[in-house]
Amino acid sequence: MTLSFYWYSKCGTCRNAKKWLDANQIDYKAIPIAEEPPSASELLSWMETSDLPPKKFFNTSGKKYRELNLKERINDLSPQEMAEILASDGMLIKRPVLTDGKKVTVGFKEETYESVWK
Repeated sequence: MTLSFYWYSKCGTCRNAKKWLDANQIDYKAIPIAEEPPSASELLSWMETSDLPPKKFFNTSGKKYRELNLKERINDLSPQEMAEILASDGMLIKRPVLTDGKKVTVGFKEETYESVWK
C-alpha cells in the first residue's frame, strides 16, 4: 500500500523522514503540504485515529501560528475548529504527516517510523 507523505521540501525534518522512507524502500506518494493541504475532514479523521491530542497537529514554531495568536486560543477550540484552521494553511500543520488511511504519524522520529511503518 502506498502511504501519503505530506511534506515541505525546505524542511530539514521532512527531508530526514524522506531519506528514511527511501532507505527502507517504503512506497509513498509525496504531497507538498503548502500547495495541497489535507482537508478539514481528513485532518479530523487523523485526529480521531491517532493517539495524539489534536493540538499536536499544529506547527507551533511557525510564523502563521504566531500571527493567528493560536497559543492563546488553542485550548478553547474544538477538534472541528482546529481541523478547519489547519486545512486553511498547510504551513500550520506539523510536518511531515505520514498516513496509510488507518494509522498516522506527525513529525519525524526514527523510532516511531521504525515501529509504525516498517
